[in-house]
Amino acid sequence: MIIEAQPLKLDGIQHAFFTREGGVSKGIYASLNGGVGSADAREAVAENRRRMAAHFGLTPDRLLGLYQIHSPDVRVVDAPWSGGRPKGDGMASSTPGLALGVSSADCGPVLFADGENGVIGACHAGWRGAFLGVVEATLAAMEGLGARRASTVAVLGPTIGPTAYEVGPEFVARFRDADGANERYFSSSSKNGHAMFDLPAYIGMRLRSAGVGTFVDLKLCTYGDEGRFFSFRRTTHRGEKDYGRLISAICLR
Repeated sequence: MIIEAQPLKLDGIQHAFFTREGGVSKGIYASLNGGVGSADAREAVAENRRRMAAHFGLTPDRLLGLYQIHSPDVRVVDAPWSGGRPKGDGMASSTPGLALGVSSADCGPVLFADGENGVIGACHAGWRGAFLGVVEATLAAMEGLGARRASTVAVLGPTIGPTAYEVGPEFVARFRDADGANERYFSSSSKNGHAMFDLPAYIGMRLRSAGVGTFVDLKLCTYGDEGRFFSFRRTTHRGEKDYGRLISAICLR
């Protein structure tokens, strides 16, 4: 049901990369679908999220998630939401008893922790968010709460891998135009004019360049491991109508 990363096992900090196992959803959403934006039964998603919150010893309202928009926008969090989910793709907090959760189904979920200074973060880093700077913005928000980049650990959870992420020429051109060094994140594809993109490596580069103290990629491909992970791209290739969402979360005890 959960995957943990050793570097995030810090005093006073709890985290989990939840898999798709251990919930009550049926069919294409089976079984631990945490996606409130999916077309799954609301009561099933609510029960799944209740189980995730219970893993942290929290009530469901304290497992927080954003209305994700593939942006560099980050929220500083010190209490449960008073209304609907705010828009954005990153969160930072120094308040105990709040689980910062991001949803994903191929995009990169990154959990952050500065155990020395008691600050945590989480962000949803798809290609667009990573390209626009969501990981750097999350680190900056954490710094505003007293974190230090050199003492911050960042872990990338289940993400579409480099052998499964085929992109078109416009995509490649966007990255090359921004920085010629981005060429290294593309490899040849069997489809003419296309390329394979290494999103995990790109996210790792952005984090290291931003000065994060420790970066770890769990090297878990959402597309290739159907038993444990949802995948938007796999769903698209199969012509399925929707897909479940994985939740990755971190909190201060």
